Amino acid sequence: MKHQLLALALGLIAIPALAQNTPVGLWRGFDEKTGEPKVEVRIAEAGGVLSGKVEKRLSAGVKPDDVCTECTDDRKDKPRLGLEIIRGAKKSADADVWEGGKILDPENGKNYTLKMTPIEGGKKMEVRGSIGPFGRTQTWVRIN
Repeated sequence: MKHQLLALALGLIAIPALAQNTPVGLWRGFDEKTGEPKVEVRIAEAGGVLSGKVEKRLSAGVKPDDVCTECTDDRKDKPRLGLEIIRGAKKSADADVWEGGKILDPENGKNYTLKMTPIEGGKKMEVRGSIGPFGRTQTWVRIN
């Protein structure tokens, strides 16, 4: 009985560690040129599909009422704060990779093919946006 309780306790301790190796949560993205914090994005899961919304804009000189004038879809002229920038990502057959969705760059209104890979035990995440073979990867840091 003692061994079963010990195994159960160890199993319960391990669950939060496994749960962190997912994109679900609050993430901070950084400006690629300055390295300064730029945005906080909350990623949520519904029915196995991930979406992410801008929860906080951190760049200096940002107006709270800025809208996505460059967007060309249903997000056109919507406030950047609260804007859904991640849509449709699903867990791939590869361990700890989410892809198949799109990520929006509100600066230019373009949608990029998305790939998200939690690293360092889920403390950070590589976020790659690409069009064909061309793209860029950012490292976001988990806030919670």
